[in-house]
Amino acid sequence: MTDEAPSPTEHSAATEDSAAALAAFGYELGVLKRVRRSGWWQAGVRDPESVAEHSVRAAQLAALLAAEEGASPERAAFLAIWHDTQETRTGDLPHSAAPYLVKPDPRAITADQTAALPSGSGTVVREAVAEYEARASVEARCAKDADKLEMLLQALEYRAAGVSTVEEWVDSARAGLFTETARRLAAAALTLSPLSWRTR
Repeated sequence: MTDEAPSPTEHSAATEDSAAALAAFGYELGVLKRVRRSGWWQAGVRDPESVAEHSVRAAQLAALLAAEEGASPERAAFLAIWHDTQETRTGDLPHSAAPYLVKPDPRAITADQTAALPSGSGTVVREAVAEYEARASVEARCAKDADKLEMLLQALEYRAAGVSTVEEWVDSARAGLFTETARRLAAAALTLSPLSWRTR
């Protein structure tokens, strides 16, 4: 007995369902533009950057780190761009919440978020999040370093704008770095003004 090909009507309905799932996920990802990085409120920042803003610079930094570390810039950036997408469902939880909550597994949240997606796109996202969380590849370590470095740069930018209580974030970022390039970048950032790029 042979499998019958789906009828044109069935194929059209499946295609429409896939498109709807992708569109719905696109709307969900838009929430990241409105979710604020909540730890900065505790430091006194009235209007901190969004998770989406953080993720874009993290992805850019991940590409730069990977290029210097002999890894794939494209893969590192791809991992970084997905690293906080679970926060559409949880919000951004500050470190002060850790003693009171069981940290949700990003892979489990991603599995729920992508369950209705077509297999190709769903698999790509789930694999990216799993690789990032495992930190086994150079690209994943570069992406994680980029997450930390983005926080460090943001802390220094807030400090330059008058927020004096950011040392905890600077120290935390520096302590968690994997790669030599990231450690050198962090040390250099501490010696520069956030406007140093204007004179180079």
